[in-house]
Amino acid sequence: MNYIENIYTCLAAPLLVAFFCARADRTRMSLICVFSGMTACLLSSYISTYLAAVYGIDHATTSVTISPLVEEIMKFLPVLFYLLVFEPKKEEIPGCVIVTATGFATFENVCYMIQNGSSDFFDLLLRGFGTGAMHIICSVIIFTGIVYLWEHLWLRVAGTFGLLVTSVAYHGIYNMMVMQSYISVVIAGCLIPLISGILFIIFVRYPGTR
Repeated sequence: MNYIENIYTCLAAPLLVAFFCARADRTRMSLICVFSGMTACLLSSYISTYLAAVYGIDHATTSVTISPLVEEIMKFLPVLFYLLVFEPKKEEIPGCVIVTATGFATFENVCYMIQNGSSDFFDLLLRGFGTGAMHIICSVIIFTGIVYLWEHLWLRVAGTFGLLVTSVAYHGIYNMMVMQSYISVVIAGCLIPLISGILFIIFVRYPGTR
């Protein structure tokens, strides 16, 4: 049995120590974002497991239906809190989003390695790049829209809900693909978020392509 709360404590402790030792506000914010992402991942695991037990759903169905919804909402909440309380500048939001999602993906990957072992380098390589990119892309989908919608009150609720649904659907499709037995499908499931990330970088860096 894996006690993920023990893993969480081991990984979170250095972050908290570094937070109190750091002096720069930007460094502290980055550490808090990583910590928030890991905490969101821990809570997501508890909530998904609880809901699966209540409704009697197997692991495969949970991965496609419940987990994407729970995980995207939990990743959404820390950055939403940051937006509402600290009211950051528009250019400061993407960094917080990406680092929070990275913390989430890193903790999830560590738990995966402890549960499934670390002998298969190719499998872990695909998971590291695929799952990591997927979590970042899903978060970016939501908050890229929020950056442009947040200034318009009438678009906040509808726009945020629509982007959240899009992120959940993207996440669910990814989980469904990587559970397939054929290696080509697994690779496709891992390459999709990487390709999405490349397209996003092009979209951001080269405004003329919009």
